[in-house]
Amino acid sequence: MNKSGRAETTASGSGIDPGLVGALVRSILDGPQTRHLRGARVPSTVEVAELTEQLRELMFPGFFTRRGLTEENLHLHVQELVSRIQLSVEEQVRNVLRYHSDVEVSSADASEDAECDRRAHEIAARFMGQLPAIRGLLALDVQAAYKGDPAATHTDETILCYPGVDAIFTHRMAHALYELGVPLLPRIMQELAHKRTGIDVHPGAQVGKSFFIDHGAGVVVGQTTIIGDEVRIYQGVTIGATSFELDKGGQLKRTGDTKRHPTIGNRVTIYAGAVILGGETVIGDDCVIAGSALVMESVPAGHLVRLEKPNLIRREMAEVPRRG
Repeated sequence: MNKSGRAETTASGSGIDPGLVGALVRSILDGPQTRHLRGARVPSTVEVAELTEQLRELMFPGFFTRRGLTEENLHLHVQELVSRIQLSVEEQVRNVLRYHSDVEVSSADASEDAECDRRAHEIAARFMGQLPAIRGLLALDVQAAYKGDPAATHTDETILCYPGVDAIFTHRMAHALYELGVPLLPRIMQELAHKRTGIDVHPGAQVGKSFFIDHGAGVVVGQTTIIGDEVRIYQGVTIGATSFELDKGGQLKRTGDTKRHPTIGNRVTIYAGAVILGGETVIGDDCVIAGSALVMESVPAGHLVRLEKPNLIRREMAEVPRRG
């Protein structure tokens, strides 16, 4: 302590232990997997989250952010919002394309940047052109959520409250970008939704009309999954792979070309905790997969799949424990 009663600082005058700083710098330099130096332009998850909220406002006008919309002011509102979103989409696509270019060629190049700018402008325009069709799909998803849950009092409730509706909204946005060949951005969008909802749907998964995830926590849907129309999934369901393909060096093949995840037909219901695995596994139309079932082979249309009824054990307690 000095005469004023304040703690003495280090020689640097900052109060920070130089040894700590040195140790952290060495750790950063020794761990290339956890750092980006020398100009690599890393996308901002904060900006991606802001873009997602802008899209949510456009897909569900009047529910989020802007209130008091009428038929008279709707056109002006949509025009202003579309303008902002298109600029934001172009910026975020440009960011991930430039980041991908930095990682691939290990340096920023003016000609590469120009090509990224051109592609970002084209992709943003194509993505925006898909939004009316995506709104149509989301309307069916909202109706499916209301129809599928007797606890829902109104379709508005599903938009405002249901994690499954949040997850499928984000998925439909991310999947459109994924199909346009945008790297990283769709995955960031989807993982932000995963954090919000507990639902993990890879942006590569193909999802049909009127899709409903009830409750949702713990749901996992893999990259090459194909899901038909009017499918309902409950919490804890996994639609995953049985194994991973390796290259000649024994490393995982990082490609979405191999069909590793199941195909789910139309009007299928998959109850809580069920696990369906394998790229060759096909669940036929109108099937019901009961809770906790493990399915690793195809099921013909119109079948119920369940485990044998478990033997419940009941015994009288010698003394009922008191609480508190």
